[in-house]
Amino acid sequence: MSSTDRPAPYKKLTHSERKNQKVEAPEGVKIVAQFKTAEGELTGPPLSLPINCNPEQLTLLLNHLLQNEDPLPYAFLVNETEIVQDIFMDIIHGKKHSQEETIMITYQPQAIFKVRTVSRCTASISGHTDAILSVCFSPDGKQLASGSGDSTVRVWDLNTETPKHTLSGHTAWVQQIVWSPDCELLVSGSMDKTIRVWDPKEGKQLGEPIKGHTQPITSLAFEPYHRNKDCNRFVSSSKDGTAKIWNATLRKLIVTLAQHTAPIMCVKWGGDGKVYTASRDKSIKVWDPDTGKIVRSLDGHAHWVNHLALSTDFVLRTGPFDHTDPRYKTKEAAFEAAKKRYESVLQEAGGIERLASGSDDFTLFLWEPSRSKKPIARMTGHQQPVNHLSFSPNGVYLASASFDKHVKLWDSKTGTFVATLHGHVNAVYQVCWSSDSRQLLSGSQDSTLKVWDLKTKKLKMDLPGHADAVYAVDWSPAGDRVASGGKDKILKIWRH
Repeated sequence: MSSTDRPAPYKKLTHSERKNQKVEAPEGVKIVAQFKTAEGELTGPPLSLPINCNPEQLTLLLNHLLQNEDPLPYAFLVNETEIVQDIFMDIIHGKKHSQEETIMITYQPQAIFKVRTVSRCTASISGHTDAILSVCFSPDGKQLASGSGDSTVRVWDLNTETPKHTLSGHTAWVQQIVWSPDCELLVSGSMDKTIRVWDPKEGKQLGEPIKGHTQPITSLAFEPYHRNKDCNRFVSSSKDGTAKIWNATLRKLIVTLAQHTAPIMCVKWGGDGKVYTASRDKSIKVWDPDTGKIVRSLDGHAHWVNHLALSTDFVLRTGPFDHTDPRYKTKEAAFEAAKKRYESVLQEAGGIERLASGSDDFTLFLWEPSRSKKPIARMTGHQQPVNHLSFSPNGVYLASASFDKHVKLWDSKTGTFVATLHGHVNAVYQVCWSSDSRQLLSGSQDSTLKVWDLKTKKLKMDLPGHADAVYAVDWSPAGDRVASGGKDKILKIWRH
């Protein structure tokens, strides 16, 4: 054997070379897979599939199995790991899953419509003379309002992207604004301890300011459309430790919810009719709004409770409206549509409304308040107070924003940790979902907005432009626009 025939010496690969080596799926190898729903029900028989089956092929197969006339998009997961490339790469090679065992593939329906990523600022509108503290699109996505440190509320014209009405009257910061579910009323709560009800179309205040709280207003929430077709009851919470339920048309007090021993920081009106309050006394209380009696107390946090989110928040906010822009001739029709939408969302979520709470103790809790006063899960991982939470519209994920500069994603049914979204270089103040649940938006003290892609769990779009901290962000329920405001007093509108 001459010296030229000698076999090449075995070269030891470095870690990065090994990582970058192309792994090929073996040819002609089959695996056995079984589709199942998120609830765990099996769909169809076990199937023999090629090992390199990708999500597009799985979607075709599943639509055929379910006999869907119009093919629907799905996401596929095996033990919480999503199949992005194919079964071999993500599950067998990636997660070292045995190819001998049956692979249980959980499928989740995705929204049929797609919201396009916002990528540019189409308007920077000045008008407020102090920091913008809240921005909020109306439930139908056609109107936009903002509340500011200059003690005014402004309504903006979305067609021309210019100021439409300035609603003056408050004598201190306006930290809270909320639309009635039928888009007819706008309610604002201020540091001046009063609440005002406005007609957003005319730009006028309705009646006298509502007095009753003895401290600044911290949170407002309307009764959901499907519980009240007149859309005229709302709840307010205050630093005085009480929550009050008001009639918006008569501007009269209906009942006071008093049992907390410290300021209430957040209030929600659930789809099952209960009112939830989160307080600095470390507890969350569940109330019957008709009697003002307490139903149960949810205890567990070791510090102030800052924010609450309901798994049905998106459908409660939008009521009868969706991206198809439906028109209703009567309140009855809208009420029925809202009821139908709520029931179908609830059914998909396993028939139960979940509540999430975020606290200064750096943790989140997940609750099923209608079933138990014990939490389903305690979610740890944030290194600083958790100040904002949001469930995805399809009810699959929960997103949390914290002063530790991170956004974290959690499984909304079990509370299992899914991912951390790195990118902000300062405290994150608010998170908000696109209506198709494929993207998440966050606003931060670092002056940027960031859009995150849920498929890759990575940054999709960085939106710099504000000159200072971004306090408030909202993604229109119609999906076409994002609004943001903050310390630089400028309202920005972002579009595709």
